[in-house]
Amino acid sequence: MDQLDSTIVNSAIPSMSLSFGVAPLSLKSVMTSYIISLAIFITLSGWMADRFGTRRIFSLAVVGFTASSFLCGISTSADMLTFFRAIQGISAALMMPVGRLLILRTFEKSELLRAMNYVIIPALIGPLLGPSVGGLIIHWFSWPVIFLINIPIGIAILFFVNRYVPNYKSNEKKSFDWIGFFLFGGGLGLLTWMLDLIDNQYANSSLVILGILTAVLMIAGFVIYSFKASSPLLSFDLFKIRTFRISILGGFFSRLGMGGLPFVLPFLYQIGLGFPAWKAGLLTVPTALAAIAMKIYSQTVLASLGYKRVLILNTVLISFVLFFYAGVGKETSLELIVFINLILGLLSSLQMACINSLVFSDIAINQSSAASTMSSSVQQLTLNFGLTASALVIAFFLENVDPQLHDQTLRAIQLSFIALGSITLLSTLWFFYLADTDGKQISGHN
Repeated sequence: MDQLDSTIVNSAIPSMSLSFGVAPLSLKSVMTSYIISLAIFITLSGWMADRFGTRRIFSLAVVGFTASSFLCGISTSADMLTFFRAIQGISAALMMPVGRLLILRTFEKSELLRAMNYVIIPALIGPLLGPSVGGLIIHWFSWPVIFLINIPIGIAILFFVNRYVPNYKSNEKKSFDWIGFFLFGGGLGLLTWMLDLIDNQYANSSLVILGILTAVLMIAGFVIYSFKASSPLLSFDLFKIRTFRISILGGFFSRLGMGGLPFVLPFLYQIGLGFPAWKAGLLTVPTALAAIAMKIYSQTVLASLGYKRVLILNTVLISFVLFFYAGVGKETSLELIVFINLILGLLSSLQMACINSLVFSDIAINQSSAASTMSSSVQQLTLNFGLTASALVIAFFLENVDPQLHDQTLRAIQLSFIALGSITLLSTLWFFYLADTDGKQISGHN
């Protein structure tokens, strides 16, 4: 349900903009509000799962997500929709740690990648169905339906959770770090808000700069405070573990570049190439199918080559694919677009499988909750920055373009792919620091 809702909204942006009478770019807050609230409150969810139990927190999160989906569906303005999407993000943040913690506490490291892939394959049904179903819903019905379909899904989830999900708790009763939560959550929320206002022509530039500086100081204060706190919100001691550090920092740039694709690709298909929403949505199906297929073979690829070789080579190939999108135009055949979407699905799936599993390769059982919270927080933070950065990049290239001149608009969108590909390529600088034997207990590579 979370993955479906993360992708289905993208297809509805042009329809929402017409419904609310606003520009499509101004609706990026509908997506960023969801991601930023998820990133902030995911730091709370790990502690809550340990304290009150996985099943109880997960059930609470599903109820909140389902109710907020209904409220999104009846929203009458962009601001109202943005607010309820933020509530959805909070609920999603409480759902996310459950599956990962269950896996980490149940499986040996030699089984970890395979177990994670089994869990991720069903989750990929969301991105598989999201854009295509979203496009068809927009074509046949109206955009509120994309939120209302979560209601029967949420009811079904509650039945399965209460019947099957174990209620794991931690024996250690830690107090929650509210000071760290205020510094990190407040700084992160303020920073995202200010970044969202950069391309707003009505925003006061001096206040935006002041807000960014305040946010940076709050986050810096959080880092300094965390080294002194007895039970910090996020444990920076984990960065002393080399594989954890490289996975987080290398993954930061990978997700930063790739995180903008859900925002940029609908612009390319619907505005640049003029495809209807249903056709643009169907073009994402090959990407999702390829991603599912790669989950089956990622263990074999890693066992043959190891984490270092796979991450370096795969990151370079992803960058080249993003550069290729910069050449997609009206004359590009549909078959070629489908083919490159398949390649993107294979490569991006392998990239995430590597990063998400390597981060736990040298983590002890008693560090699993802290490591899961830290990696999930950074992941959501980066995806949010990627979304914001892609919107800023498109806005920058479109700034002096006449909307009536279609060729100039298409070229501006194409240039954004070059920027995203260049950012992704930077992550190879971190992966070169991996040793050939890193992660072998997970990959089985000798």
